[in-house]
Amino acid sequence: MSQSSNTPIVLSVAGSDSGGGAGIQADIKAISATGSFACTVITALTAQNTQGVTGVMGIPGDFIEQQFDAVFSDIDIDAVKIGMLGDAATIRTVAAALRKHKPRFVVLDPVMVATSGDVLLAEDAIETLITELIPLADLITPNLPEARALLQARPELNTAAEDDTAAHCKQLLSYGCRSVLIKGGHQEADSSTDFWLDDNGLRTYSSQRIDTQNTHGTGCTLSASIASYLAQGLAMPEAIQQAKNYIQGAIEHADQLKIGQGSGPVHHFYRQDH
Repeated sequence: MSQSSNTPIVLSVAGSDSGGGAGIQADIKAISATGSFACTVITALTAQNTQGVTGVMGIPGDFIEQQFDAVFSDIDIDAVKIGMLGDAATIRTVAAALRKHKPRFVVLDPVMVATSGDVLLAEDAIETLITELIPLADLITPNLPEARALLQARPELNTAAEDDTAAHCKQLLSYGCRSVLIKGGHQEADSSTDFWLDDNGLRTYSSQRIDTQNTHGTGCTLSASIASYLAQGLAMPEAIQQAKNYIQGAIEHADQLKIGQGSGPVHHFYRQDH
């Protein structure tokens, strides 16, 4: 039985990025930088750097389950953030673990494609994600391409115009999650607008677009920091706003870091530099 803690604790369920910019590594940094304690369940290993992914090795389902049991039997988890899952079998294993342990909050970032363009989720796993995992989530955080991919898996629902993000949110909400945040980072504009929808209505979050190529791990970082603020007791709209403020600063300061030759990471610890 887990022990009650005054420390906000977030469990990141994701793949490892050997380059340190995304995945488990980004989640640990974001959760720590925003004031919570990070635990992990590693679902896959990637051979990865700022230029791309050169290899992926999945973790056996029974060992993923063992990691969940080890953490939840000892530690009072306040929120779970889910990132890279890789295939349908892993999705089913994670969904079963969530149903078993019943965490307070679940933030699901449906990772399908890396910043470099490398595919990180098997196409035949999308339907399993929709049926098994999305209904367990308090929030899903797809970017625009991921939102469209999720809707294309259910073409009878995908009736919105290509640029109607609010309609995409509504259609994704029908998959059973409690709320949807579609990230606007892929928009061609001077500002980036995210759309958040729950049963109470639509809200938008806008921020200035930053001219930098160092955006590796932005999606992981945003969803992990939302989970961190939920663990600290913030309501979902405020948790999203605080996470947006944090990721904006991390992108603004990304060029202070000189990491690799491709798309470098954001600066997770920029606040400690001031």
